[in-house]
Amino acid sequence: MRLNDEKKKALQPIIAFFVIYMILFEFVEKVQPYNLHIIHCSLDHYIPFLEVFVIPYLLWFAFIAVTAIVLFYVDFSMFCRFCYTMMFGMALFIAVSYIYPNGLDIRPEHFPRENIFVELTRYVYKVDTPTNVLPSIHVYNSICALFAIWESEFFREKKMIRNGAFVLSMSICLSTMFLKQHSVFDVVLGLLLSCAAC
Repeated sequence: MRLNDEKKKALQPIIAFFVIYMILFEFVEKVQPYNLHIIHCSLDHYIPFLEVFVIPYLLWFAFIAVTAIVLFYVDFSMFCRFCYTMMFGMALFIAVSYIYPNGLDIRPEHFPRENIFVELTRYVYKVDTPTNVLPSIHVYNSICALFAIWESEFFREKKMIRNGAFVLSMSICLSTMFLKQHSVFDVVLGLLLSCAAC
């Protein structure tokens, strides 16, 4: 598919942002101070570790990508709105991570069971450090995708897709807590921020 000049021009700052974001994300991940600010909420201790939620946690990547790709083709104005809303939250995340380096200490030391979901969780823990968690980008971007689908004219009458997006986005939000990837505080802040931005 050949892009017209208008779409090419609209894509340039979006692509540039995501390239810069990945560079800055790697920077704040690798350049950590000795004393991180530990994010903690008393509710975290009442939430069990449920490894099956690694499935919606990993589906986040596909959810965001598929939402962006579909909107690009069927509702370009909503695609741009979706991208810029994500960009706002992700830029804020980088700023918070640099100014207020933070992390978690709620991951389980030992897993209560051994199964394929635990193995996947071990992989997630290996590639995704428990640092710079505030606000949760998993939560923020999931809610941005949900609002983009709900507000797009293309999906207005497609109730199954709209309902499916709701179930998946909520499952992703829950997965961040059940996998001990985020504190309740990170999740609530991600929800509030996304609702305000969308």
